[in-house]
Amino acid sequence: MSAERARGNGRSRPVVPVWERLRLSDRMRRLLLEGDTEGRYGGQTDSDAGYRLTMALAVGCSQPGRAWSPADFHHALIYTPSAGGVWARRLRERKGTLYAEAKLTAMLEKAAQLVAASPVIRGRDDAVEALGSIRRVVEGRPWPARRGADTDQKNLAARLRLCERAGGVEHVVSVRQLAELMNCAKATAEASDRRLKKDGWLVLVASGSGKDHGSRWVLRVPPDEGEASRAQPGQLPATASRGAGTVPPAHLGATRTDTEALAALMGHDAFHRYAHGTSGARLLTCLDPVDGLDAAQLSRATGLHRTTVVRRLRGLVEDQLAIELDGKYLLAPALSTPGRLHADGQVLSETAERRGTAGLGERRRARHRRDRDNYRRWLAERAELRHRRRPALELVPEGVLDPDTGELLDEAWAGWDVRDRARPVWRGADPTVDGHGPVVGACA
Repeated sequence: MSAERARGNGRSRPVVPVWERLRLSDRMRRLLLEGDTEGRYGGQTDSDAGYRLTMALAVGCSQPGRAWSPADFHHALIYTPSAGGVWARRLRERKGTLYAEAKLTAMLEKAAQLVAASPVIRGRDDAVEALGSIRRVVEGRPWPARRGADTDQKNLAARLRLCERAGGVEHVVSVRQLAELMNCAKATAEASDRRLKKDGWLVLVASGSGKDHGSRWVLRVPPDEGEASRAQPGQLPATASRGAGTVPPAHLGATRTDTEALAALMGHDAFHRYAHGTSGARLLTCLDPVDGLDAAQLSRATGLHRTTVVRRLRGLVEDQLAIELDGKYLLAPALSTPGRLHADGQVLSETAERRGTAGLGERRRARHRRDRDNYRRWLAERAELRHRRRPALELVPEGVLDPDTGELLDEAWAGWDVRDRARPVWRGADPTVDGHGPVVGACA
């Protein structure tokens, strides 16, 4: 009876899959069982895409509190017919079981090191806190208006807004969409991406491919930002840097560029390069409706030259976006709200009309729409040409062989078997024998 109980009355216990025994997020569970149905891990080749997908599963199986063992990882990808383990099973077929298991173990260890070095984000609150820390670093460092630093600040402000919508530091954006948010040319946005990527602010996860896929980026703070954020001569020290404690917090907060307000302003036609430009938008975000700031304070806060600050402030005052009182500049009541700047659309539209830049943003968006339509049309035509069968190349011209009698009409082709016009065969000096018996195109 005991043996019968051990055997479960003749019935074997059901095998529980490893993803049922061990905790796994819903997204990773779908990725393992259904594969990359959303196209998030596409690569240049099928092998590249499979490696990306497997590495994503390794990261998902290395999260704190739900870490898998290498044996569980092997069982789920190699020894189970799961959609997410196609690449691992093909690797086993080509290289053998030992090689495939060693490869998956190394990927799992690499993912565990990556997860251990990354901050844990358990929900949207943690993601908002991480984005807030990045925003504080961006706002606390100087961005002088040379070598494209002011453009890089606009780029980061636009990406921070995208990250807030996405709910994390990972976001998807195309270069044309980014250029529209930054109110600049496409080439300017691409150059800014290259600088930020080189400096460590951006990490390219996957390059956009296809007609409706943007590039996937990760926003982060560079490791050496403490050295890079030191204030230039004549500027206030950055937040959390040496000397920052000597600056009163209220004064430092009043002269800091608000990246949220900058993201709301910079896309308007009133701040086109032919109107108030990026410098005007940055100065406007530093102004306060109650506490006035002079040109020297604004120059230190933004990193702009004092002459540029005075010229831009004069234009803002002319368009009634700012007010000057005894050498101090305040935010105009039309753009003031309790707490932050309010981008009034009617006031900014009137400014764009006055400066002659109204409609330039819509013109750029229309040009980008045409570019997207042309690109999609090119992709469709290329796909059609790939599937279209090319006609056979005919080396023998028409009129060399009589199609009815098979008689050779051109003596220049004497000695050739020209029955197949695409592949003529040399049969020797005697044109009447083809080596198989029948007569081949004798000359008339």
